[in-house]
Amino acid sequence: MITTQSTLFLEIEKLIKELNPQTISDERKAVLQPLTDFIQKKVSAQQEIRINFICTHNSRRSHLSQVWAQTMANYFTIKNVFCYSGGTEATALFPMVSETLQNLGFKVKTISEGTNPIYTIKYSKNEHPIIGFSKKLDDDFNPKLEFAAIMTCSQADRGCPFIAGAEKRIPIPFEDPKVFDNTPQQAEKYTERSLQIATELFYVFSQVNS
Repeated sequence: MITTQSTLFLEIEKLIKELNPQTISDERKAVLQPLTDFIQKKVSAQQEIRINFICTHNSRRSHLSQVWAQTMANYFTIKNVFCYSGGTEATALFPMVSETLQNLGFKVKTISEGTNPIYTIKYSKNEHPIIGFSKKLDDDFNPKLEFAAIMTCSQADRGCPFIAGAEKRIPIPFEDPKVFDNTPQQAEKYTERSLQIATELFYVFSQVNS
């Protein structure tokens, strides 16, 4: 495993050290492998690494994936990683997502209100915050060329067989915590999904040799 020189918030660093990638099945590791390969290829060529996580509404899974991928890149000191998210349509970052991230140690601040609020999400004392808001996958905020498009839901995967400008298109679907909205299990299930995504992205970045 790569030696870390992390500047993460202590609560996040502690959580990451408790993640157990051995819980990931061999079948799931095979699904994750193309993303590891993409990152490794870019690292080996000393190129910037751009990853756009995509789901239908850019409201839940794609944001959790974006945040955890950027965090893991920092944890494993893999440089020049830029993570994004987008949807087949824009809605809003679901409030339970920001609440879940806050509960896990991220510093989340709302910088713009409205129907599609904008958040800053900090995982580290010194790194630039992630800007979180819902947007279409081809929004000007997102990369146009030489990025990996990660399809985090099967609906977006089916609906977007071609992503303009993507160097690689990789389906890595996660179950939608939305099915637990307005139930007593909501907070638990959002945390569970966030930790699954964190564990799998920990595994992906841990396999990269820098």
